[in-house]
Amino acid sequence: MIWDVLMTIALVLGAIFALVGAIGLVKLDTPMKRLHAPTKASTMGVGSLLLASIIQAFALGDGSLREVLIMAFLFVTAPISAHLISKVNMHRENTREAPPPPPGSGTWAVYDTNEADVGDPGQHG
Repeated sequence: MIWDVLMTIALVLGAIFALVGAIGLVKLDTPMKRLHAPTKASTMGVGSLLLASIIQAFALGDGSLREVLIMAFLFVTAPISAHLISKVNMHRENTREAPPPPPGSGTWAVYDTNEADVGDPGQHG
């Protein structure tokens, strides 16, 4: 009985998070705003759905760690993909305003290009 309640709560939370992530992905207008929908809400949605699957498997006595591995893979790859999407957006100059100056005397790594590195990719020196 308690397993059914926990599983239902996890399923409902997962569905709500996934719905909010899907709506955010469709409704938000810029790539930087859209970035939060799949990486935050949808990740929590899929994580909650996998948690419901884990609860159901252990309640029936045939639990496995596949769901835990899927969840770990999801939580590792979502921030990496968000980081790459934001860097692509910065390179394509789709931002409306320039980034703030970095602390110290350096430059942001995305915008810092060394003229020696821009040559032929086949040349190594």
